[in-house]
Amino acid sequence: MKTFFKTARAAAMTIALLGGTSAWAQDDITVAVVPKVAVPFFDDCNTGAQEAADRLGVKYQWVVPQNTQGSTQVKIMEDLIARHVDGIAISVNEPKSVEGVIKQAMDAGIKVVTFDSDSANSGRSMYIGTINTEAGVTMGNSMAEALGGKGKVAIVTGQLGASNLNERIDGVKKALAAYPDIEIVATEGTEDDLAKAVSVTEALLRGNPDLAGIFGMSQVGGPAVAKVLAQKEFSDRKGVLKVFAFDDLPDTVQGVKDGFINGIMVQRPVTMGRLAVENLVAQIKGEATEVKDIDTGVTVVDAGNLDSYTK
Repeated sequence: MKTFFKTARAAAMTIALLGGTSAWAQDDITVAVVPKVAVPFFDDCNTGAQEAADRLGVKYQWVVPQNTQGSTQVKIMEDLIARHVDGIAISVNEPKSVEGVIKQAMDAGIKVVTFDSDSANSGRSMYIGTINTEAGVTMGNSMAEALGGKGKVAIVTGQLGASNLNERIDGVKKALAAYPDIEIVATEGTEDDLAKAVSVTEALLRGNPDLAGIFGMSQVGGPAVAKVLAQKEFSDRKGVLKVFAFDDLPDTVQGVKDGFINGIMVQRPVTMGRLAVENLVAQIKGEATEVKDIDTGVTVVDAGNLDSYTK
């Protein structure tokens, strides 16, 4: 069955590449999108992906892992391969863990793209999302300016193995290399769990009373710091502690309004989801004449442009 499926798909693609009519009718195409975990950022990705699937008339599956372990995404990918979907877009939790299963999917004729978080050595056809190292440089420079070039800072990240978050951290470090009086005193993981992020932030502030800044690398970072600074114990740090975060979730935006967060690196998750499905369908139908990575970019949002920025 698998051999027949692979051969039929290859034949259909050969016809398409030769300029003929693909054997895959539009409503016979199934694409699946796999986020990292169930968090609001990926709800926006789902919105964009679902809209594109509806508009293109293809079948669509949104498959959410129950945790951020790489093995969980591997099992999801194996299941999607067994179900013979035509295309998969995945935001990768652990890049190395999925390399083999992505190759397995592509060997079966399934198109695979990554979005938001990449597995660059997996053989995926393209990455769609923020160029995270550059976003990290922007974040680092924003912090350095807010601190006047000196002070102790900490990094609150999500899954420690997530390539996109580690690329952001690399970008921050690259920017801060130009500021020898800024010291990174801690890098803490939260597994993208808000409650854990709150605990981590509380511990950082208690253990570092002279901490001048916090970077929130994943979407829980900003809300966690805002919740902690709203507590009576830490109320004297409001406005003193400089905070830069990722993603414009409601709690993060409210943190800017309340004066707890200085700036947000706003990504474009709706665009990521939409482009992931559009590019998968184009590849499946043999219409993709050029396949290359797409940078969806970031916008630095603060109190000055909070009511005017667009994604």
